Amino acid sequence: MQAAGGAPLSGGDAAPRPPRARRVALLVTVAALVYALDVVSKFLVVRFLEHKEPVTLVPGALVLNVIRNPGAAFSIGTGMTIVFTLIAVVVVVAILRTARQLRSLPWAVTLGLLLGGAVGNLTDRIFRSPAPLQGHVVDFIQVFPVTGFPVFNLADSAIVCGGVLAVFLAWRGYQIDGSRQSEEPVDG
Repeated sequence: MQAAGGAPLSGGDAAPRPPRARRVALLVTVAALVYALDVVSKFLVVRFLEHKEPVTLVPGALVLNVIRNPGAAFSIGTGMTIVFTLIAVVVVVAILRTARQLRSLPWAVTLGLLLGGAVGNLTDRIFRSPAPLQGHVVDFIQVFPVTGFPVFNLADSAIVCGGVLAVFLAWRGYQIDGSRQSEEPVDG
């Protein structure tokens, strides 16, 4: 006999899985927050700082310097804007398809960061000049300017943080479905 929701009445080996709907809602919430912060920050820097001298917030460490980036991260592949647009679309679709199996809280946050960042930069590529699907991404955060570290934006930050989290979760064996891969080999 089973309890409501199909859970076994006896103390079986399988732990109950967290509800997928709540994890997907968290993914969407994180993605929407990242996207909103990215869009608002880009709107503000374009409106108030573009075509002006860079603004130093922390001398030698943090400067707001608005540039338009036609390439990928770190201005790589500046002549391939349309390719990066298509790659971003594929990433967004892949994350949305993966969400169907999502039952892990850490993966929900990770995928939310990646999705929000990808959609933020994709919005620039679709709607900003010079042309639809070839738009240049607005970058404005410059850390340690004397090092020549590339200028980036909040979407880029979310993508990098999400990528680091994804590597960490995979390394620790956390699965998207909420299970954890053991380090011991299974005889079979």
